[in-house]
Amino acid sequence: MLSPRLHNLLDSRHASYTTHVHERTLTAHETAEAAHVSRALFAKTVMIKVNGTLAMVVMPAAYRADLVRLARALGEAEDAVELAEEAEFRNAFPDCEVGAMPPFGHLYDMPVYVDSRLAGQDAITFNAGTHTDAVSMPYKEFEKLAEPEMLWLAHVM
Repeated sequence: MLSPRLHNLLDSRHASYTTHVHERTLTAHETAEAAHVSRALFAKTVMIKVNGTLAMVVMPAAYRADLVRLARALGEAEDAVELAEEAEFRNAFPDCEVGAMPPFGHLYDMPVYVDSRLAGQDAITFNAGTHTDAVSMPYKEFEKLAEPEMLWLAHVM
């Protein structure tokens, strides 16, 4: 089952998407495998804090979050960006299982940043609010709905 907020967004905007039900997984790598999607095409949501404020970074599951690059891409001091701990964001997603948040920050009143490496893909797959459901959609459709800020992490040194 999709998170109610995600389901409402996708249906109200007549989005083109498909759903995948898979065995319970906990990591982005496991979910990509269960959904039969390359880790380069599975968009994981990484929760960060920028100057103490929660934000989402959406990036390919094949990569790890580099906080120094994130800070530089955001134009922040290196110590201004940190990974958020589960206890800090657990209550921000009342209709999702912890760790299975869909990458639509505006649904939860927070900014969403997307790694430019996803923008070149035809389609992406991501968690749909549970550890047993995923959604696939054209990347351009995701971008239109999520309105993320693009980060060029691969180019930041």
